[in-house]
Amino acid sequence: MMSTNMVPILDLNPLPAPYWVFKVLLLVTFFLHLLAMNAMLGGAVLAVMAHFTGKDRTHGNRVFLDVAKKIPSLLPATVTLGIAPLLFLQVIYGQFFYTSSVIMAWPWFSVLVMLTIAYYGFYYVSYRGGKDPGRAGWVMLVSTLLVTFIGFIYSNNMTLSMDPNHWAAKYFAHPNGLNLNLSEPTLFPRYLHFFVAAIAVGGLLLVFMALANWKRDNDYARRLLYFGGKTFTFATMAQFVVGILFLMALPREMIMLFMGGSPLASGLMLFSIVASGIAIMVMSKAVRTGNIKVAAVQVPAIIAIVIAAMVVMRDILRDAYLKPYFHPEQFTVKTQWTVLPLFLLLFVAGVVLWIVMMRRFFKAKSVSAS
Repeated sequence: MMSTNMVPILDLNPLPAPYWVFKVLLLVTFFLHLLAMNAMLGGAVLAVMAHFTGKDRTHGNRVFLDVAKKIPSLLPATVTLGIAPLLFLQVIYGQFFYTSSVIMAWPWFSVLVMLTIAYYGFYYVSYRGGKDPGRAGWVMLVSTLLVTFIGFIYSNNMTLSMDPNHWAAKYFAHPNGLNLNLSEPTLFPRYLHFFVAAIAVGGLLLVFMALANWKRDNDYARRLLYFGGKTFTFATMAQFVVGILFLMALPREMIMLFMGGSPLASGLMLFSIVASGIAIMVMSKAVRTGNIKVAAVQVPAIIAIVIAAMVVMRDILRDAYLKPYFHPEQFTVKTQWTVLPLFLLLFVAGVVLWIVMMRRFFKAKSVSAS
């Protein structure tokens, strides 16, 4: 009863479109956000690895600088594509998201500070990395750690928003807003699941860069293919272990959703496992044979579908957590037919434009070795 009373009442303002429209928009925009975020974070991590652990210093610096040039563009893409799902999340789940944000107010506000510092750091590396690679490496490391911690704060907020049972205890223990959700059993496996996925997609980022360099610098492109392909393969293999840890950390009734309790959730999980295994085998063969087109086209296509399936599974899990408190049928709907068609048309046009921009982005000329 206490947790039910802690949940604010539903916003009385009517939705300007049916509930399912906002649900679809939430899933689609979050999927696009994940693509940019994973490429940004995974690419930054791999750039740091290339700089500090590469046996070939010349090659390592070139990979470092090449990826560093991409991050200042991928970070704003991540932020821009993250605004839309955050807005749709507030429309549908605002009573839960706003409450958890207030409870952990100061960590939530700190995201803006850390993001600004990280952004400046990535730009510094992009413009000054070739002149001072030693200092640039450390700046890149700090900026990468900052965006990594931002993701951790987001995981805290999202898990807390799904658990009204713990709101009162956390708020009254620290009413000043200095709260995280560290007692949540799924927090670290959930966050690790996202982080390892970012490493895998970061590997694909290097594969795309290999494709862009394949004709003009084949030797360097093959090095990128090997580094990115191997990283993708091992990170995706690690996801099987992390995924099991995440699943086992869930409450029993949530575990059963993916064990036959929900045909959709169970089917999506089985599909994701099989598709990820296929992607690993295809990438391994592509790296071994030097088949850049397979590595840069077929594998990313498979992984994009897997990520889409994961987005839907995540949504099913959230609705299962909030089932006692969240009732979509209670929404009042007053569709704004004069605006909705134009909005949807512009939304589709924006997605198409984003895809075109990404294709041109990865065709940008690689920086030369220092």
